[in-house]
Amino acid sequence: MTMTTEALGKPTTAPEANSLAANFMKTPLRDIEKRLPLRVLSEEDFKHWQTYGFVVVRQAVPAVNVERLVSFLWEFQEMDPNNQDTWAGGQLRAHVMKELNNSGMVEVYNHQTLWDNRQCQRVYDAFVDVWDDEHLWVSIDRANLNTPNRDGRAFSGFIHTDIDTTLEPLPVNVQGVLSLVNSDTETGGFQCVPELFRTFEDWKKRQPAERDGFKPDVTGFEVYPVPMKAGDLLIFNSLLAHGIRPNTSENKVRMAQYISMSPATPDDAALRERRICSWNERRAPEGYAFPGDPREWERTKYGAAKLTPLGRRLLGVDLWP
Repeated sequence: MTMTTEALGKPTTAPEANSLAANFMKTPLRDIEKRLPLRVLSEEDFKHWQTYGFVVVRQAVPAVNVERLVSFLWEFQEMDPNNQDTWAGGQLRAHVMKELNNSGMVEVYNHQTLWDNRQCQRVYDAFVDVWDDEHLWVSIDRANLNTPNRDGRAFSGFIHTDIDTTLEPLPVNVQGVLSLVNSDTETGGFQCVPELFRTFEDWKKRQPAERDGFKPDVTGFEVYPVPMKAGDLLIFNSLLAHGIRPNTSENKVRMAQYISMSPATPDDAALRERRICSWNERRAPEGYAFPGDPREWERTKYGAAKLTPLGRRLLGVDLWP
């Protein structure tokens, strides 16, 4: 759910290895006129995407992929899904982005179960639809396992943008989240402000000059919780004000994987090498937003993920033709 902003000269909210640098020279995504035929989205889906800044792709990955990742995340977090007494453990490291503390972030980035979803053809095709570009790289991002927010895990939720909306021209990027469970208003999960996106230019004219470009004033706007089923992928424009809702349920868990794609930048050899090393050595990507796992389980307990031909191109091991 995060992107890199190193190109902006500001603290990054995602690792360099994600290669999601803001694209200043591209047409805003809401103004793209399609050249490529739609692969996954319907015409109605694409209109909703351009108008409100998000779209949900139903059943983006096979159910077996979801089941394997869910099982792995419980194992990695040292929790038993059938024993709530094991759910109260604190996060292993604090987040520099303080709004993420107690939100259930799982510090794992390159496990096979994560890569199985990244290199899923339907997921890739959906990002081709929104970018109108086939030559993409995938983000190396983490997952989320958010148990009920109680017993010292206070979390009130938040709304922000992952790019500075005071900039001119505005950066162009997308983000995504794959739901691993059926979510409702109690379990928490993704929330956004679609009407602010639709009216963004008018809203921006009314804002004070010295406002915080990452924390929009959403007074007067409805904060919309997006309902999702296990296996659904939500793709959203990085200009969309969004965040995570608290888990107010008694015994439900919110689980998700963050997946995004952006146009590949193969000419950046150093960036490409960092991405490949992150995958091969099972290390957290560089960047202040991702503290990593102090146990180093990903590096010491699991091998490098096997990549398909599509996965190798999405990482940058092999170049797009």
